[in-house]
Amino acid sequence: MKRNLLLSAVSALLLGAASLPVSASDCPGFLPPNDLKIPVDSVHARGIIEKQFNNVIDAIERIYKPVAAAQGRVLQINRLWTNDTVNANASQSGNRYILNMYGGLARHEAITMDGFALVVCHELGHHLGGAPKSSWASIEGQADYYANLKCLRQVFADSSASHFTRMSAGDEVAQKSCEAAFSSPEDRNICVRGAMAGKSVSYLFKALHNSAVTPRFDTPDHKVAASMLTSHPPTQCRMDTYLAGSLCTQPVSAAVSGTNPAAGTCTRSTGFLTGFRPLCWYKPANPAELLPPAARGFEVTDEISPSFSLLRNGPTW
Repeated sequence: MKRNLLLSAVSALLLGAASLPVSASDCPGFLPPNDLKIPVDSVHARGIIEKQFNNVIDAIERIYKPVAAAQGRVLQINRLWTNDTVNANASQSGNRYILNMYGGLARHEAITMDGFALVVCHELGHHLGGAPKSSWASIEGQADYYANLKCLRQVFADSSASHFTRMSAGDEVAQKSCEAAFSSPEDRNICVRGAMAGKSVSYLFKALHNSAVTPRFDTPDHKVAASMLTSHPPTQCRMDTYLAGSLCTQPVSAAVSGTNPAAGTCTRSTGFLTGFRPLCWYKPANPAELLPPAARGFEVTDEISPSFSLLRNGPTW
């Protein structure tokens, strides 16, 4: 009798899955779950202010509400300024693309307006970033890549973003890489801004990890994942992804695909010279996308390095 009841319950769950509450795994976050809180009146509220928070979201809404509407969807960005959560997440409900943007993250001292724009673009990337995907959402690495590959380029090309705050110090590697990838001054400037926005949020990752290692563009993660990493990549790997998305010379208008990871992106097999998704999280199906054999000495057998697993499972997260 108990066995029959259990089987009936399992069947009901499977058949009625569409009506189940959305689980945490169905709401991908910018960061893994963590206990850090930054209230509005906190002495640690050293990031952006509420007006800047809203200005960034306004700019992105103007660009992406029509994009969502063209897909028969409604873009809903919840402006949760008074919420002290240091994170952001995305979900879908009916025809709605939902983004929850929390003030706690925006108030972190590492966050500039450009960096916050990247966070919003990352969450949009879960909806619009294309393959590789897990369930309805583009996986974390792909959402990072899409943020710089498509979203930030449109945002930073818009005049409303000209007043956004950004990191004051430059970066020689980002500057030289962008100059090599793009010929026009405007494209170069947008490339550098995207890379530096990535540097801003990478400092947030460093702080949340309590890490003594500062992520740098000249110290890329050379590990090669043995399988596609669907969870959040390590800090350096994510920073590498932001730079790669900024350097990819695919036009913004080149659409990504929900099934073909090569569409609208930069790949070796289609002749691009830079801007490839880092192999520290991305496992291409096409062997032509892999690095030369010598680089595969860094191959790892687990989904994520043991040291990062320790950080992720420690008290910070």
